[in-house]
Amino acid sequence: MRPTSERLREAVLATLGTRVEGARFLDLYAGAGAGGLESLSRGAAEAIFVESHRPAGRLIQDNARLCGFEDRVRILVMTVERGLARLRREGVRFDVVFIDPPYDRGEAKAAMARLGQWPELVAPRGVLICQHSRHEELGEEIGGLSRMRQKRFGETIIDSYEPR
Repeated sequence: MRPTSERLREAVLATLGTRVEGARFLDLYAGAGAGGLESLSRGAAEAIFVESHRPAGRLIQDNARLCGFEDRVRILVMTVERGLARLRREGVRFDVVFIDPPYDRGEAKAAMARLGQWPELVAPRGVLICQHSRHEELGEEIGGLSRMRQKRFGETIIDSYEPR
């Protein structure tokens, strides 16, 4: 696992501003769940975590319980592709989608392509935040999504997309 630094997490949440309050938050490649748990501490109504590594899923559950968020958390221990397909079948929509895949393996582009094909997963006024390596270019337009902002932090890029 490559945990998101506090500086990057703050940058992401600053980008979101008040959009987090009352939001349904999706944390893809969740790791220890810091992004989704931080969103809950800032007023998100619910966070759904997708993480394929079972021990990390248990860690998210333990951390949610320690924070008192267990009733506002759902954890899907499966690949991001399977998790997105399940959420799409369930008709779930998200106000905020946070993607933080392993760097330099093409997973950011693959997850964004899937979300671009299924823009109905993102609420009409929702936002997608993708944290990725500077070596992986995602593009201005991905399916039904348009990049609104890009910030660089050393080797890391944070792209913000919204539905068109």
